[in-house]
Amino acid sequence: MSRDIRGPNEKLGTVLALAGISNAGLARRVNDLGAQRGLTLRYDKTSVARWVSKGMVPQGAAPHLIASAIGSKLGRPVPLHEIGLGDADPAPEVGLTFPRDVGAAVRSATDLYRLDLAGRRAGGGGIWQSLAGSFAVSAYATPASRWLISPADSSVARNAVEAAEAGEKEAASAADAATPQHVGHSDVSKLREAAEDARRWDSKYGGGDWRSSMVPECLRVDAAPLLLASYSDEVGRALFGATSELTRLAGWMAFDTGQQEAAQRYYIQALRLARAAADVPLGGYVLASMSLQATYRGFADEGVDLAQAALERNRGLATARTMSFFRLVEARAQAKAGEARACEVALKAAEGWLERSRGGDADPSWLDFYSYERFAADAAECYRDLRLPRQVRRFTEQALSRPTEEFVRSHGLRLVVSAVAELESGNLDAACAAGTRAVEVAGRISSARTTEYVRDLLHRLEPYGDEPRVVELRERARPLLAAPA
Repeated sequence: MSRDIRGPNEKLGTVLALAGISNAGLARRVNDLGAQRGLTLRYDKTSVARWVSKGMVPQGAAPHLIASAIGSKLGRPVPLHEIGLGDADPAPEVGLTFPRDVGAAVRSATDLYRLDLAGRRAGGGGIWQSLAGSFAVSAYATPASRWLISPADSSVARNAVEAAEAGEKEAASAADAATPQHVGHSDVSKLREAAEDARRWDSKYGGGDWRSSMVPECLRVDAAPLLLASYSDEVGRALFGATSELTRLAGWMAFDTGQQEAAQRYYIQALRLARAAADVPLGGYVLASMSLQATYRGFADEGVDLAQAALERNRGLATARTMSFFRLVEARAQAKAGEARACEVALKAAEGWLERSRGGDADPSWLDFYSYERFAADAAECYRDLRLPRQVRRFTEQALSRPTEEFVRSHGLRLVVSAVAELESGNLDAACAAGTRAVEVAGRISSARTTEYVRDLLHRLEPYGDEPRVVELRERARPLLAAPA
């Protein structure tokens, strides 16, 4: 449905011309974005013509989807007023801000946590449908720069009066607002235990596993009331750190399941909470996660910037193993950007830092996953992007030497990378064998990212489509690719 005719929407027509999108192209993009959110839209070129020539305003999420579709083509966020749709229902900007004030930061994070429940109560699919925007790498610019300028707040203590006022405000807008309380170290410990459990489930079963999906619920039910309660500066720092870890995990799981918009919002809030915790290495870890997402989405240059931001602030602060991981993330972005020399330098530095690490180092618990096998796996992906299959095979052999029970998803990804290397080396049998094992692993977990790796492998195998081994692999993968996201 659309609202009454208002006259030509010249702003929309101008921006469409600037973006080089036809009426049919915009309709198709809007329908596709809606489908990703469980919405059935049937716009066509005639619909778009009415929006432009007659100024008709589509109802519901459509104006925001239009802005998202155009923004994706332009590579930047497009506000509704720029396309003449400023009087549409306001889009939720929840989670995209990086407030300077600690109190505002608490409100920004807790608003994001509660948005999922609001979506469920409205009959939708939770946060995934409630957030109508699309991933825009430019949204990371302000958070990264503010974190670099000042990675820690001067004080985060919150007194009982402030907590009570915040609690009353929340109670007026959300039925689940918690009674203000005084937070202790035991409360923080429970959040850290939840984060550790979630990390294990995520590695073993993927971000889409139902146990992993409990992280947003934990943030809403457990973390949000604590953030709105009262606490000393010491306890507050620990609380912000634990909540930042959980928030980053929620972002990582959303990223793994293909929900890039939600992942971006969680990452931004995780970085702000890490600043409140005065935990510079944790902030660097969030930036590294942002870098991996930006690189995965095709913004390799920005991925380099984010990884280097993590590195620069952590010199002299983070452990050797932490610095190694940050350099490895930079190498991933450099490889995707086609910068072979810079990638080699970063990989060499990452390996050097890893060799200097010791068992007695005070490594953060969130880095438990990082080992030489993980270094080798990412190095293999770097060389895959640089199209150097011999190096890919060398590092993949090392990466696959680790037992698979704990890191099932990583094992599946490594098998796909191995298959690609074998294919580019002309070893079709070995490529199909590794691909078959990868499909078997991917079928045991819930990870859109792993499925996309398999899909990419099958695309690379298309020139050999009539080969019996390829036909068999494609048939084995069919249920995986047909499964709902």
